[in-house]
Parts: sequence; C-alpha cells; structure tokens
Amino acid sequence: MRILTRYVLREFSVPLGYTLAGFVSLYVLFELFGSFSRMMSAKPDFLTVVSYFAGYLAPYFEWMAPACLMLATLYTMWRFCRHSELIAMRASGIGFLAIVKPLLLVAVAMAAFVAWVNEVYVPRRAQWAKQYRAARFDEEKMERADDIVYHNAAANRTWKIGLAPTEDAHVLEDVKVSVDWPQGGRKMTINAPRAEYLDGQWHFSDPVVFYFDQKGGEMASPTPALEKLTLRTFPEFDEQPEDFIMQNRDWAYCSVSDRIRYLRAHPGLPEEMRRSYTYDLAAQITAPLACIIITLFAIPAGVATGRQSVFKGIVGALGMFFAFYGLTIGFMILAKRGLCPPVLAAILPDAVFFAIGCRLFWNQR
Repeated sequence: MRILTRYVLREFSVPLGYTLAGFVSLYVLFELFGSFSRMMSAKPDFLTVVSYFAGYLAPYFEWMAPACLMLATLYTMWRFCRHSELIAMRASGIGFLAIVKPLLLVAVAMAAFVAWVNEVYVPRRAQWAKQYRAARFDEEKMERADDIVYHNAAANRTWKIGLAPTEDAHVLEDVKVSVDWPQGGRKMTINAPRAEYLDGQWHFSDPVVFYFDQKGGEMASPTPALEKLTLRTFPEFDEQPEDFIMQNRDWAYCSVSDRIRYLRAHPGLPEEMRRSYTYDLAAQITAPLACIIITLFAIPAGVATGRQSVFKGIVGALGMFFAFYGLTIGFMILAKRGLCPPVLAAILPDAVFFAIGCRLFWNQR
C-alpha cells in the first residue's frame, strides 16, 4: 500500500470513527431514556444488552452510514485544503482521483457492509430486539412463533403450524398442510405432530394423509405403500423455513430474498399492496448505493469548504444530502400511490444524484 494511501486512510478513518461513535451513542442514549428503568428491573446480562442495542440500531444503519461518511469526508477534505496538503499533493504530480481513491474505497466497503446488515443481520436480530423490548427485557416472556398460518397461493397450499420451537423454523410441531385443486376444492390434507426441514426437503413424522377427488369426496391413497412410513418426505413442498418466520416478522425487517419469495408466493396480492412491496424491495436493493453517492458529492463540497468558505461547503453538502433523501421520499410516495413505476421510483433518485456527484467531482479535477 502506498504511503499516500495509508496517510489518507488514517486521516479519514479517525473522523469516520468519531462520527459513527457519536451517532451510535445518540441512538443508545435516546433509547435508554425510555428503557433504562425496565432494564434495571429485568437485570439482563451485559452481552444480552449489547445484542439488544445492536439489533435495535441495525435498521437505522443504512441512513447512519451515509451521514457519517459525508461528515468525515467534509472534515478530511477541509483539513487537506486548510493546511495546503491538497495543493502539495497535486504539485507533486499526484492526480485528484489517486488522492481521494481511499475515501471512495471506504465508501464502497461501507456500502457492502450496509447491504450485509440489511440482508443478514436485520432480519434476525432486529425482530428479536423488537420482541425483547415488548417483553420488557424478559426473554422468558417473549412471544413464541405459535399458531402460524402460511398460504402459498402459487402452489395452492396452506400450512397451519402449532409451534415453531426453533428460531429458524427448521423444526415445526403440530403441523397441518392443506392442498387444493387448481379449480378449487380440497385435494389433500396432511396432519403430523412434527415436521423437520433437512437437505432442502420437509420430512413429516407419523403423517396422516387424506386424499379427495375434484368433487370433494374422500378417495383411497394413490401410493398405499407410502402411507405405512413413519417418516415421509414430500419433495413437492418447496416452502422454506424463512417463509414461516416471515409470517411473524415485521415487513421492514425482511431481507431482499425474503421479499422476493413472498411476492412470488402471493401473486394475488391487491395492486396497491403489490406496488408498495415492490418499491420496498427495489429501495432495499439500492439503499447501500447512498454511501457511494453521498461520498461522491461530499468530496468536492469538502474542497470548497477549505478553499472558499466553510459555510458554502457545509451548507452545500447538507443541501445535497437532504435533497437526495427528499427526492427519495417524494418518489416513494409517487410509487405507492401508483403515479410512478415502483422500480423506476427507487432507481431514479440514485441515478440523478450519482450524475450530479460525478459532475461535481469532474469539475474538481
């Protein structure tokens, strides 16, 4: 790694760390105002408290990260210009892109981290934190995944589950599956005390299966040999454990893959709901790009802060920041009211401000 790259990274990482710590501290402090007394009454251990706050903060990280990157970029570029370091670097024949490349690489890494948080961490830990808070920080009183009803409209199947004792729903108890004919009417029902998801297939323990013809009359099993098995596999059931967990999960905490599967499994959603869910899906995919876009226009704003006026640079960057999210919210409203295609509404603000950021960045060269 070049000496210049290490130097820029060091100068950038310090304010970035401070801003991240500051925002996290503010969120934790505001949450403690409302929860401190209940925590003291429940007396959870330290690791549980840390896990709670991590889950509580995770959904906000996609907005926190771009704000921290913007402030850290403004400060770093202001320092470089204020102490004439940028002029010295340029006078030594180093290109502007080479100087700021570490900032852009950190922004790309932060975008990847935001995507991981939204896709992997938020679906599990944010929902747990919400339930833990509702249970007044007593894990024994947390809601269990009981009485789940999941309807797979695409496959004409309905699952009724008495209890999902594992957090990932790989093991289900008191399971009843109803399969309907495409034309309507019951085709088959399965009652089993236990179902387990292994190797991509559902295995039912001691299942009792009833078959019906298209007129609704009960009929003999087409596979009588299978009815004697105490452990039976149904490879045609393509539902996954996450599908059942989603029934009790807040839509805002779902991953991209969860949302895609839900939309595919529910083709009959009302048009208004489908528009809203489609926009949420597209917006979650594009959300990490904000880290790169905001850093891109914060760099020239930081240069302006150091060379011309602190007021001009900071106000310009804050104006772009709020304009970006204002445009994002505006297109979200248009998409959910059916005035703009949902995917276009999610992409357009990013495309517009990416073009603006590239133009401002190019002018600084």
